[in-house]
Amino acid sequence: MAARILLLGNGGREHALAWKLSQSDLLDRLYVCPGNGGTAQEPKTFNVDLSPSDFPRLVEFAVKNEVNLVVPGPEQPLVDGIETYFRKVGIPVFGPSVLAARMEGSKAFSKDFMARHNIPTAKFRVFKSYQVDDAIEYVKTCGHKVVLKASGLAGGKGVLIPETIEEAFVGLKEMMVDNIFGDAADEVVIEELLTGPEVSVLAFSDGYSIFPLPAAQDHKRIGEGDTGLNTGGMGAYAPAVIATPALIEQIMNESLRPTIDGMRREGFPFVGMLFTGFMLTPGGPKVLEYNVRFGDPETEALMLLLREDVDLVQACAEHHLDSTTIAVRPGFAVSVVLASQGYPGAYPKGKAIEIKAMPSNVVVFHAGTIKSGNNIVTSGGRVLAVTAYAPTIQEALDAAYAGVDAISFEGKTYRRDIGHRALTALRDTKTTGLTYAQAGVSVDAGNDLVEMIKPYVRSTRRPGADAEIGGFGGVFDLKATGYIDPILVSGTDGVGTKLRVAVDVGIHDLVGIDLVAMSVNDLLVQGAEPLYFLDYFGCGRLDVDVASQVVKGIADGCRQAGCDYDLAGFAVGAVERDLILPTPDIAAGDVLLGIASSGLHSNGFSLVRKVVSVSGLNYISPCPWDSKVTLGRALLEPTQIYTSQVLPVAKAGLLKGMSHITGGGFIENIPRVLPKNLGCFVDASAWNLPPVFKFLMQHGGIEPLEMARTFNNGIGMIVIVSPGNVDAALAALGKGQADVFSVGEVTAKPGVEMRNLHTWSL
Repeated sequence: MAARILLLGNGGREHALAWKLSQSDLLDRLYVCPGNGGTAQEPKTFNVDLSPSDFPRLVEFAVKNEVNLVVPGPEQPLVDGIETYFRKVGIPVFGPSVLAARMEGSKAFSKDFMARHNIPTAKFRVFKSYQVDDAIEYVKTCGHKVVLKASGLAGGKGVLIPETIEEAFVGLKEMMVDNIFGDAADEVVIEELLTGPEVSVLAFSDGYSIFPLPAAQDHKRIGEGDTGLNTGGMGAYAPAVIATPALIEQIMNESLRPTIDGMRREGFPFVGMLFTGFMLTPGGPKVLEYNVRFGDPETEALMLLLREDVDLVQACAEHHLDSTTIAVRPGFAVSVVLASQGYPGAYPKGKAIEIKAMPSNVVVFHAGTIKSGNNIVTSGGRVLAVTAYAPTIQEALDAAYAGVDAISFEGKTYRRDIGHRALTALRDTKTTGLTYAQAGVSVDAGNDLVEMIKPYVRSTRRPGADAEIGGFGGVFDLKATGYIDPILVSGTDGVGTKLRVAVDVGIHDLVGIDLVAMSVNDLLVQGAEPLYFLDYFGCGRLDVDVASQVVKGIADGCRQAGCDYDLAGFAVGAVERDLILPTPDIAAGDVLLGIASSGLHSNGFSLVRKVVSVSGLNYISPCPWDSKVTLGRALLEPTQIYTSQVLPVAKAGLLKGMSHITGGGFIENIPRVLPKNLGCFVDASAWNLPPVFKFLMQHGGIEPLEMARTFNNGIGMIVIVSPGNVDAALAALGKGQADVFSVGEVTAKPGVEMRNLHTWSL
């Protein structure tokens, strides 16, 4: 990928994005429209004198210059539908569609959306501009202080916070009668005034997955101590000290994930950067507003927090976030805005800027600057954003203000208390001291979990293990199992992104069975009997009820497999030395028997989730092939454990080999058990394709061959038998729970030939 990117905007946000984008090895050229005095100084970056609102000329420029990705900075182009313009010529936009952009373009729309999806926010009412009398009556009777917001875009100035009811009346008349905010106040949102600290959370989304960056705190007021007029932002720092892991988890569960899921379900999935402002009220975090693009000045700080190896080009271009790494380095980033004298009111322009040598951990992002001859001069209210990264907030602040001191221009205005909330919180912490629980780890919750899961663990007791937990290690007596000359076999596996579906659906016990199944089925293919299973359960915050359900599922799986349960991370089994599989005598003409799967098992769920997201259904929809359950529950059907059905047949010497059909389907897995000079054919017409796989093919447009290399397609285990043992093997396997089919043969040609795939076509 040789990326040519068109970046729209001319502020500090755009310079910060250009700075990070230009570091990518994937980038060929970066065009910034119109850019500023700093953007063109970045490698591979060129300013282009075009307006972000002139869509026809932007499209013409992009096509002519072979641009293959557009990244809008400001919100207006997104609200005006720039994504549609570029989609028509096949150029993707890192940003939402015009329908999804309504989340910022109309506060009335976004508030109604939050109400529909039970997303915590302030109480509100919406009034048309001609309903001024009704609005005044509401303010009189609502029983709480209010905030008045113009519903449309007003350049960040469409909010009034009246101190009294009388001031609210005046504000409503100014907005709804005098039109001080123009068409933006055709609708007015009257909200309950929320109190508490604010945080901003910027999150990447591909319409399904969501990856939040560290929470930031902006400083909106012009004066120190948060006094004076509101501005576009006089500085920011991240991560916000007040945004604990528990708080971020609450924000994800109560607000961000329901927002992304709700937008997709309503037919306008969100792709791009969702910027959500929160008020941390005594009743919990509540959404103040949505923005549908990178924030400013938060972006300046956050770009320095991204780890050096994060490729922002890939992050913006990739529509599959679950396969993209967006890592954040530990520490803090601080951005201090230098403004023109008089801002946010009238201010002069054209003041020459002198920038001396900066500390090594400081980057100066240009906002309101232009190049005039050989000089960089002021051209806006917010001129520069001096940004620093360091291991601690104090070190980052010291570096940023050292950078501020190295810059001069006439009328330089800035706040000297950026990050004051973080410093106050840290001082309070030092005064009161920390506990392990405040760090997000509850010893009491851990003890409660151990007591709750002890009955599940004891239920897995078998010869050789006492099935008790609480010590430093688990003990297994191999002699007690009766083996004569055993070989130990071990394997490890996970559930993969099926876990994401389990979390979204809220069903946690079934994935425990999957976790056992994926490991013990891999032992089984070598003829091994599972002895014990060791599991690791990791979480950001321990929810005892959820964790106990997961462990219950693991215990259920262990009982099915006949192995014990403890906590660690893999399965161990044993097989007599002379019965280990595969045998060396597999030959052309040997028969492949397929044992039915219980469903998807635990592979291919990244693709499954994508199919669901475009199907028009969601996890709580009735399952199309089984109306008695939801789609989510049907997809979570646990992986079949084949131990009781297959192990006796293997011990009887009827099998030459086995292949567990997991990720890679038939094409990747069967060759793993065959000699290198042999292959096989699989007859796709030998069994009926289960309806879950037909659903995926239909709604995902997936070709049959792609199905064969991705999913099990109804066959979870392949066993290889000699022609003379087919009848005996079928009879023995037929006593088990899963159906058995003759599905193919070993051949002299390496590879896997899929025959009769047309029978899967819809």
